[in-house]
Amino acid sequence: MKVLLVGASGGVAQAIAKELIARGHSIFAVSRKPMTLPVDQYLCADLSTSKGGVALEHWLTTFPSEVLPDVVIQCAGILHDENTMPEKNLKQICTDWINTSMQVNLYSHIYTAQAVSDLVKRSRPIRWVSLSALVGSISDNELGGWYSYRMTKAALNMFIRNLDIEWRRKSPDSIVVALHPGTTDTKLSEPFQKGLAPDKLYQPELTGRRLVDVIEQLTPERSGQLLHWDGTIFPF
Repeated sequence: MKVLLVGASGGVAQAIAKELIARGHSIFAVSRKPMTLPVDQYLCADLSTSKGGVALEHWLTTFPSEVLPDVVIQCAGILHDENTMPEKNLKQICTDWINTSMQVNLYSHIYTAQAVSDLVKRSRPIRWVSLSALVGSISDNELGGWYSYRMTKAALNMFIRNLDIEWRRKSPDSIVVALHPGTTDTKLSEPFQKGLAPDKLYQPELTGRRLVDVIEQLTPERSGQLLHWDGTIFPF
């Protein structure tokens, strides 16, 4: 596989990159922060902005068509930062944080898709994977809270369904999915690990292996779906 890995400096993305390298796949990596892994090509860009999307599209035009990615893995996501934690109730909702969440959890995926859309052809199918989350499933939500994260991941899941429909029309063998990595021991989940059963917190290396296994084995029947880390379909 020739993989475009976006949001490549995150914990899960780094684990995916290590697994891809170990299996001999080539990587075009994009992130806001420099990477230390030996990827084949690297672009520093912020895909949560339209400017970043334009930079990615231009960057891809500098490569011969035969080496361009045939797999896209968009890993960008945000749950909290050093100043803001997920909302526990209605009064904690802040529109500024919703906007920040939308920029990272949704817009970055949209701008990436726009940047690679010209690569999608009937003769050249592509596999697209957006890292999403089960908490974005409306049918599975029985706990509430985490408003911004849940809403923006639900929006991402709808984007995936729409993107699948559009790209499958012009490239029937293309595959577009959302993929839930499971709770992984990274900075994103660190504040919420207390009290979590040991068998429900996965090491990054295990998550990387699981996700690459799923990506390598994707079939058109799975397209347009939210997949668990084991490849099973989960309801939106």
